[in-house]
Amino acid sequence: MSDGPFMPKATAVWLVQNTTLSFKQIANFCRLHELEIKGIADGDVAKGIKAYNPILAGQLTREEIDVCSKDQQRPLKLNKKNEDVLVSPERKKTKYTPLSKRKDRPDSILWLVKNFSQLSDGQIAKLVGSTKGTVSLIRKRTYWNLSTLTPKDPVILGLCSQLQFEKAVGKADRRVAREKKLKEKEKKAEAKVEEEKKAEANIEEETKTEETKVEENSEQEQ
Repeated sequence: MSDGPFMPKATAVWLVQNTTLSFKQIANFCRLHELEIKGIADGDVAKGIKAYNPILAGQLTREEIDVCSKDQQRPLKLNKKNEDVLVSPERKKTKYTPLSKRKDRPDSILWLVKNFSQLSDGQIAKLVGSTKGTVSLIRKRTYWNLSTLTPKDPVILGLCSQLQFEKAVGKADRRVAREKKLKEKEKKAEAKVEEEKKAEANIEEETKTEETKVEENSEQEQ
């Protein structure tokens, strides 16, 4: 887990709305500038960002918030007990998934599609234990029961760990960055080809103009 919380701005929004912590404490914890926190409180920054509860996500404890609220010189400490638990090879067997959690999967898929659209269908399916087909239907909004779904965080529901979530998002972000660079490179190559075509067309036009002048001069001399 990193030194700062996952989804820092969304976490900051929640802390501003639900605690009496100082702007400085929230800024230091979320790795943001103190002016950004003030902007969040004033409604000028992070508009439209859904508050992310760090207590439910296991990144902060209620006790830690209470202690820091009483002593605003004390920095918030990230709760690192909520680490991902590695499963030994012999335990990697298909296990029974409670019906309640199976019902939560489509809700979590909808949440991921809405908030982290860069994740591929395969990544989302792996995170929540569903299928690519289901993810694709929900992304395209053609899922049979879409109207009854409510977006829910898969980490809070226990469908995946915080570390698995962070790794998947990081991988997706890197893929998007690579694709963006590739597109920019292709655009530059296309622009260069277009410039070369224009240059050739200009040379051809100039050549025709020169030939026409030569012909006109020749006719005048005759």
